[in-house]
Amino acid sequence: MSTYREDRRSDRAAERAQDREDRRLELEAAAQREQAKTEERRKDAEAKRRQEQADKKAKQAEQAAKKAASAAKRAKLGRWLKANPATLFVAFVMVASIVPAILSQIGALTGASVAAPMAGLLSAMLKGGAWAITFMGKQAEDAGREPRKYRIGTWAVAAVAAAVNFWHGWEQYGEHPWVAFVLGASSLFAIYIWDLKTHGSHGKTKEQKQAEKARRAHVSARRKHHPEIVEQAVKLQAALPYGVLDDESAFAAAWRIHTGAEPGLSAELYATATNAVLSLGAAFELGDNVRDELLETGFKAARLNPFAELAQVPAVQTGIGSNTPGPAAEKSRESSPGRRSEEELDARLPDALTAAAELVAEGKQISAAGLAKKLQIRREDALKLRDRVIEQRRLHAA
Repeated sequence: MSTYREDRRSDRAAERAQDREDRRLELEAAAQREQAKTEERRKDAEAKRRQEQADKKAKQAEQAAKKAASAAKRAKLGRWLKANPATLFVAFVMVASIVPAILSQIGALTGASVAAPMAGLLSAMLKGGAWAITFMGKQAEDAGREPRKYRIGTWAVAAVAAAVNFWHGWEQYGEHPWVAFVLGASSLFAIYIWDLKTHGSHGKTKEQKQAEKARRAHVSARRKHHPEIVEQAVKLQAALPYGVLDDESAFAAAWRIHTGAEPGLSAELYATATNAVLSLGAAFELGDNVRDELLETGFKAARLNPFAELAQVPAVQTGIGSNTPGPAAEKSRESSPGRRSEEELDARLPDALTAAAELVAEGKQISAAGLAKKLQIRREDALKLRDRVIEQRRLHAA
């Protein structure tokens, strides 16, 4: 019996222990669920806060972008107004001219017993037609077509509108005739302002006008001094397809045909230049032969010159400054062999003649220094060869 009670007591104790454990587990589960809900609420609140911050930042960025765009537009408008003040005032003046002109035309037509709607349409026809033709002319000009007929049409229509306004003003304000002129001008002034705006700034500059004037003077002088070549140039241009040969190329080709030389030169000019070089060479030869006398004369001229500051160096004044032997000649004397015999000099005479011709072609004198440099010989031998070269040239000239 006691065993049963003990067992019973033990079972109840086990049941109470199990109940306590179940209760503990339930409490722990409830606590975990509550903690999970709390964590979820915290995460939701954090996400909401972050979303609100992101939305706030996006809104601020959008507002900043709008402000920046507005500031950029204002700055752009300011720059445009600063760079185009004339356009702004032209637009203002055009509106101030067009509106009174239209009102005057409507008043003139209604005063002539024309119905108001028809008067408005007719007035719009005159002013609208003038401006339609004006803008068509601007479009044609931008496309590279001739806008003359559009400009003529614009001024013709504007003149008719001006006549209507003038007539109306003359009748309406008879005691003040000047008002008629103002009303008539209101139909023309807007067109005039627009014409100045679109064409006045396209005129030629002062430099361009001067260049055109110089070009015309150049063409006139060319026709005066070279009529045959100009005629030949025109023939060449006419023989070829249009635009293949411009004026300058045609004239250059015609010059070569007539003279055989480059433009600006001719056989006569070449002959004149050659004679001048020969004369200069002869003068240098004479100067080299009478060097001492020329030096003395140069020094005396320098001493007696009342304008000392304008006096030249005596050696240059006598025309023999360039006859001094250069380093190459000195080197040639040092490196050349001993003095040559008369037979050796006679053998070098053809080479000396060739060297002398080269000196003359270079515009230099036939000097001993020049021959010594060309032939690589001593100056003493070059002096003798120079005398023989001059003698040979005189014999050929005679």
